[in-house]
Amino acid sequence: MSEKQKVVLAYSGGLDTSIIIPWLKENFDYEVIAMIGDVGQGEELEPLREKAIKSGASKVYIEDLKKEFVEDFIFPTLKAGAIYDGKYLLGTSFARPVIAKRLVEIAEKEGAVAVAHGATGKGNDQVRFELTIKALNPHLKIIAPWRMWNIKSREDAIDYARARNIPVPVTKEHPYSMDRNLWHLSHEGGELEDPWNEPGDHVYLICTPPHKAPDEPEYVEIEFEKGIPVKVNGIKYDGVKLIQTLNEIGAKHGIGIVDIVENRLVGIKSRGVYETPGGTILYTAHGILESITLDRDTLHYKQHVALKFAELVYDGKWYTPLRKALSAFVDSTQENVTGRVRLKLYKGNCIPAGVESPYSLYDKELATFGDDSGVYNQKDAEGFINLFGLPLKVQALLREKRKGLDS
Repeated sequence: MSEKQKVVLAYSGGLDTSIIIPWLKENFDYEVIAMIGDVGQGEELEPLREKAIKSGASKVYIEDLKKEFVEDFIFPTLKAGAIYDGKYLLGTSFARPVIAKRLVEIAEKEGAVAVAHGATGKGNDQVRFELTIKALNPHLKIIAPWRMWNIKSREDAIDYARARNIPVPVTKEHPYSMDRNLWHLSHEGGELEDPWNEPGDHVYLICTPPHKAPDEPEYVEIEFEKGIPVKVNGIKYDGVKLIQTLNEIGAKHGIGIVDIVENRLVGIKSRGVYETPGGTILYTAHGILESITLDRDTLHYKQHVALKFAELVYDGKWYTPLRKALSAFVDSTQENVTGRVRLKLYKGNCIPAGVESPYSLYDKELATFGDDSGVYNQKDAEGFINLFGLPLKVQALLREKRKGLDS
């Protein structure tokens, strides 16, 4: 009797992946291996091992990916200043490639012929998983059940699970789809599908709603070295602990709540509510530090790069030559992004309260409204303005000339 072929499933213990294990066995007769990627979900993952086995998995891997997630995905995106649709800090977007990377590695280790994921055919995650898999091992078969099975809704999926005695973390009465990791928590579905509906306080599981936040502000200091945050309030942390620390501080003050109708890659507009307290603090502080350490041309060009970088991350194109090239550019801009930023946190707001850097390009003597006769000759601006405005002057003279000819 020959051994069954193997498939490795990116398993979360949620509704979709819970029913995919028996579905794969029923429809492909594969041996199913489950892989759980720990990207900082903030929950005990070990119980999922037993759940996966009871659902039919032959083996379960629980992989701690937090350090790799922070150092190889979060920090490069932070340094780029990449924000999608002006608000979204890409929490789910850059978590998928780190999980898919380990999925491929385990599939190769186990000699599996296929990998599977629980992303729907409407969303972005299917693209993020599959582009990473194709980039790292183009020979692996990819199985995406949501594009294949007869299950059409979350209600159908719940019925399928109940028929097989598989416990699921959602019900028909509470149909929220949530994704949590070290960086953020996202909420979709239910009443949030109507953009007219304001999220109730019950939606927020990390952040204090701003109107319930403390009445007194709190100051926090972030220290960066070459664009990477290394200290909070003078204490040095590794990347994982630093983000956890800022999450706790920021959540208390309602920092990082975003309500957005975003443009999915597949062309659908989707309403999501995100909680990203630590990430919001870091993006704000990093931007403030860049304002005094980057020259005008570099800063403005980098803002263009940030838009493209965000699109690449959102679209699942992490392992592309362009993303790699843009990261090289970003790294070069961060050589002098070293210094300290102080922020005041108050009822959902990150308010600048101080910045300093040994590489600061800000010169008080040049910027002052006081006596600057020793360092800046204001008369020099006259020649610059004459040359800068010459094309406008020529156009105005031409209009006068044509007007005279027409009269």
